[in-house]
Amino acid sequence: MGLFSKLLLLACLSGCFFCMARGDVHYYDFLLQEKNFTRLCSTKSMLVVNDSFPGPVIRVHKGDTVFVNVHNQGYYGLTIHWYSARNKQPRNPWSDGPEYITQCPIEPGSNFTYEVILSSEEGTLWWHAHSDWTRSSVHGAIVIYPIEGTTYPYPKPDDEEIIVLGSWYVEDVNKLVYEDLQTGADTPRSNSYVINGQPGDLLPCSQESTYRWMVDYGKTYLVRIVNAAMNAELFFAIANHSLTVVGMDGNYVKPIITDYLVISPGQTMNVLLTANQSSSSHYYVATRQYDSARPDVTNYDQTNATAILMYSGNYTAPDYPIFPSSLPSYEDFRAADRFLDRLRSLASKDHPVNVPLNVTTKMFITVSMNQILCPNESCDGIDGNRLSSSLNNISFVNPSTDILLAYYRNLTGVYTPDFPNWPPSMFNFTQDVLPLNTTVPMQGTKAKILNYNEEVEITFQGTEVLNASENHPMHMHGYSFYVVGSGYGNFNNETDPETYNLVDPLEVTTIAVPKNGWATIRFKASNPGVWFWHCHLIDILAGA
Repeated sequence: MGLFSKLLLLACLSGCFFCMARGDVHYYDFLLQEKNFTRLCSTKSMLVVNDSFPGPVIRVHKGDTVFVNVHNQGYYGLTIHWYSARNKQPRNPWSDGPEYITQCPIEPGSNFTYEVILSSEEGTLWWHAHSDWTRSSVHGAIVIYPIEGTTYPYPKPDDEEIIVLGSWYVEDVNKLVYEDLQTGADTPRSNSYVINGQPGDLLPCSQESTYRWMVDYGKTYLVRIVNAAMNAELFFAIANHSLTVVGMDGNYVKPIITDYLVISPGQTMNVLLTANQSSSSHYYVATRQYDSARPDVTNYDQTNATAILMYSGNYTAPDYPIFPSSLPSYEDFRAADRFLDRLRSLASKDHPVNVPLNVTTKMFITVSMNQILCPNESCDGIDGNRLSSSLNNISFVNPSTDILLAYYRNLTGVYTPDFPNWPPSMFNFTQDVLPLNTTVPMQGTKAKILNYNEEVEITFQGTEVLNASENHPMHMHGYSFYVVGSGYGNFNNETDPETYNLVDPLEVTTIAVPKNGWATIRFKASNPGVWFWHCHLIDILAGA
């Protein structure tokens, strides 16, 4: 199940500050239009950029600026978000992209030019549509190389490979979601996952189109992985090959060697792979869902998407590639925890951490699945009601115009600046059975106002409301943040802060709040504008 709750952060600039863009300037044209694609034995038309799925790769160096002119020749309006591009030029949220937050949709037959400033990011990011579920087919990678004259904080790889993990729906997913919004039902499950747009050998009618990656024996490759799946955390592994994780969300991490990954939707990872196995074998690159919901809920996508890693040279191809025995099972939360617990920022002289230590604002935000009551139990959600969710028991309502415009023009009636620092009531958030009054949220378009350069700490607390707890990958626009702590159960504000890592905490833009657990993040409100917080499992505005 997914999360519809959102939070707006308005960091207010008290003076005038200007930051000149450095580096080169790049120009791209994105043409949005429908194209037919055949997967899983059936053909459908779907919206893509420049006739490709996934879409085109943007390649830049750290500090460069990119102008992307988006021409919409599709059937409905949408926007594009430049994920993890922190746009640290003051007052530059206009190019962030979330629909009805920083802009209205780019209507069919029109165009809009985005200015994307890559200031401190280095590694792999991505871009995607930010309007309902259009991002299922409208997305692509952003590659950010080090500034010319500098290099990676590890031996330079011989080559690189981009792997985009995605979701495939046999039917028109946007129509399915529209119907679910009308009836209040849960959102659709994918029919398969895909690797670089292909389901792979193990899915029907897919063997001829399986994505193949050719490597040379002895070379080391930088593998840039993007989880563009709509609604799933994913396990990932490559048969018989170790992976060295060196980066996440455009930041470097302390290298860790592993034989599998877990990656939340919206996250990116950079890993090193050395081609050191038998060149006469083929090896599956495989991904499957990591499901953190209740064990009795099994109607999730259980496909195994695959690509094939093969070595160059003259040899007789094997009958079957080797499948990665290290790929964890669907509900193996211990494997997920073992991997995630090892991640730390690089925290070196050239790539330091700057964890806020003088926190002036603390927030405690509950993350819950909810229901909006329907007359006579006439909807298709739980107990005949409309499925929803909330942050601090507030379910976000789509505004009539974009929040950024309303803020700058001082328009009234669009949003209210009163998002609370605490939930309306404190209770045992993770107990098995919770009272009815915890299941029905308030509805509103509320924002949290922050002062410029304020140091902020937010603890996200997962809940068992509606017996629907699961991991929630929370994503913040306009900033990266430090994950200083996390754990299972109810957050204890006396003992849990004693466990915070303030030395080398992970710096990311998306963090998975554990099922029936908590995660605490810190950031400095140094980027003025209107910025969006939301869960990346699904991207729908409840009650809109």
